[in-house]
Amino acid sequence: MIEDILLKALKKIGIEADFVEVEFPRHEALGDISTPLAMLLAKKLRKNPSAIADSIIAAIDEPEIFNSIEKAGAGFINFRFKPSYLCAELKKLYSEGTDYLRPNIGKGKKIQIEFVSANPTGPLHLGHGRGAALGAAVANLLSAAGYSVEREFYVNDAGRQVKLLGESVFARYKAITNTPCDFPQDGYRGDYVDELAGEIYKAQGEKFSHANFDEASEYFIDCAYKAMLAEIKKDLSDFGVEFDRWQSEKELFKDGTVTKSIDALRDKGFIYEQDGAVWFKATAFGDEKDRVLIKTDGQYTYFASDIAYHVLKLNRGFDELINIWGADHHGYIPRIRAVIKAAGGDDNKLVVLLVQMVMLLRGGVPVQMSKRAGEYVTLRDIIKDVGRDITRFIFLTRRPDSQLEFDMEAVKQESPENPVYYIQYAYARINSVFEKAQERQIPISFDSATDLTGLSAPEELQLIKKLIFYPTTFLNAVRTREPHRITFYLQELAGLFHPFYYKHRILDEEETLTLARLMLCACVKIVIGEGLNILGVSTPDKM
Repeated sequence: MIEDILLKALKKIGIEADFVEVEFPRHEALGDISTPLAMLLAKKLRKNPSAIADSIIAAIDEPEIFNSIEKAGAGFINFRFKPSYLCAELKKLYSEGTDYLRPNIGKGKKIQIEFVSANPTGPLHLGHGRGAALGAAVANLLSAAGYSVEREFYVNDAGRQVKLLGESVFARYKAITNTPCDFPQDGYRGDYVDELAGEIYKAQGEKFSHANFDEASEYFIDCAYKAMLAEIKKDLSDFGVEFDRWQSEKELFKDGTVTKSIDALRDKGFIYEQDGAVWFKATAFGDEKDRVLIKTDGQYTYFASDIAYHVLKLNRGFDELINIWGADHHGYIPRIRAVIKAAGGDDNKLVVLLVQMVMLLRGGVPVQMSKRAGEYVTLRDIIKDVGRDITRFIFLTRRPDSQLEFDMEAVKQESPENPVYYIQYAYARINSVFEKAQERQIPISFDSATDLTGLSAPEELQLIKKLIFYPTTFLNAVRTREPHRITFYLQELAGLFHPFYYKHRILDEEETLTLARLMLCACVKIVIGEGLNILGVSTPDKM
């Protein structure tokens, strides 16, 4: 890999580094691959980047790999590979498979990813779905890179919101029994609330018809949130998203974790009382203000249980904690970092990925939604309408911190404008090629002696370069925790394969070239399958 060659060159000139950045030039005239390494090192070394580039180039002695290594601009280094090297790497890709495509940089380090963690007070919406797709893909990425990954859902089953759900369902239940009851001002609306009330009426009849909410609250809160949590679990399972652990907020109170965590901070001098409330001295660790943990009425704030939850995660020995939150939680990051530092942990272990909301379109026209009125399209609705594969892929086509438009009509088109279809069709098309080869009884056997010298057309060489650069894309996606890099790569790969398929005959050429092109197709299939697997998208044999 080019990264290994560059690291070796750096070592020769006395520079130690863990990894180097490489990128793909926008224009083929600039080379096959390039690195801004010299410019990145200039400040650290206090040297001219052009001089650093000269030193790096002089330290690279790989004549069997490169046709040329050139310095460009302010210090870019551009590389061009020899066709013989490209063909040798293609054979390695085919023979080694995932070992070639997945460099093991994790070495078993423990990472926990907490994602979705939606309040169990209503169906999952599109924002939750985007967070679910992102969390699952990041987990797949890191697992493939050799990390030991735990996927966790934090269940907010304590506090005001679940109480409000129980109260909303209670009001609808009372309406069924024709007994007067005011609907809570900020209550949850929507058909699902009516359905929950109806289920309770079927099970309990008039049992609570003359009770007030305080008398029936425990039953209604418990029944309502557990029913919604079951629906959330089913929706996530249908979406192909599974969790290793479901951590209950309520349990953190029951088992004393919240109290112990606050007491531990109090012993360190970071808790104080003022105006009848209990405060955490967050400003001592860089937060903009101190935070209330216990209000004057004795009620705990959400932040109190968040402290306990993150201390618990620290104590479980993870090397990294990834939290995937909605973009509206941006201001929450400094206070969680403050908690980690106050608890004696390293706040650099915390990585927060923020997810912007999804704008739903239908034929280019925004779909009007109102969560307060209970009128919005759920994740389940989208999966039913366009399918799981399309939904997951589209959610991963942008950086998570950028807004995403999801056009329900456009994504169902069977055309190159539909990226999921375009990629899966390439995979299925390759299956069809091999089926036809089998029907014609073409002997197919690939090994190190397979002659690939016939793969000399521009379309073939572009495909080979793209294929053998997958590990670089994979590493960049892992290091940045950005699976959308895989979606971009797969779209580009499919964009190279289809023109190759249309322009070049695969089965109707002489035997050596046919076999070479079949091996190229096999490698495209391997890489597409690997990339789609990371994204949680299926690989259909036929379309």
